[in-house]
Amino acid sequence: MATINSGGILVEVVRHQLVESVHSGHLAILDKDGKPILEIGDQEFLVYPRSAIKAIQASAMVRCGLDLDDELLALVCASHAGSQIHQTNALKILAGGGLTEAALSNTPDKPLGITERKEWGDKKPTPLAANCSGKHAGMVVTAAINSWDVGSYRDSNHPLQSACRAELEKLSGEKISTISVDGCGAPLFALTFSGLAQAIHHLMISQDPVHQRVTSACRKYPEMVSGPGRLPTVAMQKVEGLFVKDGAEGVMVAGLSSGETMVWKMSDGSQRGAGALLSAALKHIGIDVEFERENVMGGGQVVGEIRASKLVRYVE
Repeated sequence: MATINSGGILVEVVRHQLVESVHSGHLAILDKDGKPILEIGDQEFLVYPRSAIKAIQASAMVRCGLDLDDELLALVCASHAGSQIHQTNALKILAGGGLTEAALSNTPDKPLGITERKEWGDKKPTPLAANCSGKHAGMVVTAAINSWDVGSYRDSNHPLQSACRAELEKLSGEKISTISVDGCGAPLFALTFSGLAQAIHHLMISQDPVHQRVTSACRKYPEMVSGPGRLPTVAMQKVEGLFVKDGAEGVMVAGLSSGETMVWKMSDGSQRGAGALLSAALKHIGIDVEFERENVMGGGQVVGEIRASKLVRYVE
């Protein structure tokens, strides 16, 4: 059975100055030329990038004729919280292709956001409320406008998915050999961790109008990419020109149009401490910004913190 090296300790859970738990993983920080500033863990293991590459998938859709305004295009790149505006905009994408929610074949779910899920209550999960509904709306509309079969748009051999695969191969410089299925039902194309870092770096520096349009839309409408209070949205709001996208199983990518790139994959699939890790990673490229602290509680009082580990020590 295939396995991976757990990597290096990236996040520490500290209670009264004692490290109680750790999260290990793999990380790469690249400079504007794509050269390593810092590498931790295994750079060559195969990884499923999950939702972290939605902007690359969206680029393939735009290249295939998907024509949306920036707000809706940002939603195609999203793992959204499932608020009413997210769901309404997903319906707008579908309507632009003459389709309805019935055309979506992503896995039904309740909203991803904590507040949004509470407001959803006991209602049944739906494809529209699921965090990938923007991506799937873009996919099914792209299929429709090209007169491709709409019902099978999730098939890994569908022309749409072949276009997404080609886009990823071009940016990563790798040929995809391992394919699986994401939680939402769309194909997952595995690539090496270093290939993922290079794909994001090349997306950031690309002069291709399609790539520039997609990343610009995300930076312009960060609330569409995730949601209020969620790290990708907050980070893009706080740091001008920053692009950030998370993915399931502890994947995170971030970068600037000047080329600096940060990518990590937590070996236990957790995103705990992601804010501290992103803040520490940004310091390596000269950006000093703090995100909301994740405190460790004891008896209703703050008794510790969740902090970045090796990155902070390398900076010091």
